[in-house]
Amino acid sequence: MTPRETPPEPASPGKTATEARRLSVVNGLFELRALIALVAMIVVFRLLSDAFLSMPNLVMMAKHIAINAVIALGMLLVVVRGGIDLSVGSIAGLSGVVAGELLEGLRLGFADVVAYPPVWGVIVLCVAVGMLVGLVNGVVITRFKVPPFIATFGMLYVARGIALLISGGSTYPNLDGNPELGNTGFEVLGIGSPLGLPMPIWIAVLLAVTVMLVLTRTPFGRWLYAAGGNERAAELSGVPIDRVKTAVYVISGACAALAGLVIASELTSATPLAGETYELNAISAVILGGAALGGGLGTVRGTLIGACVIGLLSEGLVITGLSAFWQIVIKGTVLVLVVMLDRGRQRFQRRGATVSAMAAGRRPG
Repeated sequence: MTPRETPPEPASPGKTATEARRLSVVNGLFELRALIALVAMIVVFRLLSDAFLSMPNLVMMAKHIAINAVIALGMLLVVVRGGIDLSVGSIAGLSGVVAGELLEGLRLGFADVVAYPPVWGVIVLCVAVGMLVGLVNGVVITRFKVPPFIATFGMLYVARGIALLISGGSTYPNLDGNPELGNTGFEVLGIGSPLGLPMPIWIAVLLAVTVMLVLTRTPFGRWLYAAGGNERAAELSGVPIDRVKTAVYVISGACAALAGLVIASELTSATPLAGETYELNAISAVILGGAALGGGLGTVRGTLIGACVIGLLSEGLVITGLSAFWQIVIKGTVLVLVVMLDRGRQRFQRRGATVSAMAAGRRPG
């Protein structure tokens, strides 16, 4: 006669509550990972270089962080919706090339004249180019059901190739314009300092406020989170899924084009290779800032902190004199670690939700 097997004793309510508190602490650390990384990075690079926190270097870092933030804010909307945009770096390069072509004079062959549009017209046209590329991304993804990774990866090459075709592979060395032609002032985007604050920072701050209001105060923001969290449920509740998905790629393209204009303005020159690896910086900033690759999560505050971390990492590696090749290795490693952290956070959150439910179920009614 075989002895009856005794079932394992359920965990005691006290043990379950302890585990729930432990998982809550771990989840809190995951939520603060970007801020922890930022503080640690400041301490490490300050110890490695006395010039790291000097005022000139801080201003330079702030401008570069602002450029990364502009692209990352557009990427945030895409990731919250559950997508990804690998074409933003190439869009930035294409935007700068279009600006260079327009500022140096656009030859109209059919009329045998050269047009010199004003700077505001150049900015509008370049942002429109970025929006057009984003629209193509959105249409390919929504109408032809191409996965976002593949669609935007292909557009990365298409946009870069168009920039090379327009420029012939060369650089536009002088974007200062000509007073007689009325197209001066482009450099203000990159090196202007209204009220003592560099223009790229103003642009990033205004864009951040706008995106935050869109995400928190508008139906479009609620649609983004709903569609990113559960697309089918959102569709059944009346969310225009395809229009929202297309819109975020259009916005992402506009942000990338604006960043490309700032880069070209700061350098007063445009190259078709500008913006390389900026897509990796943007994705890293968004995910490090708390967004989920699966969609439905993400905040402007977290993205800005993530952009600061990525920007400080890039600048710190340069200041410490590390080889450019090692910089590429480290940035790639950081991207992988960021994704691993995102996966770990999701796993702990699911476990924490399960344990919390178990603990709540054992409370006396």
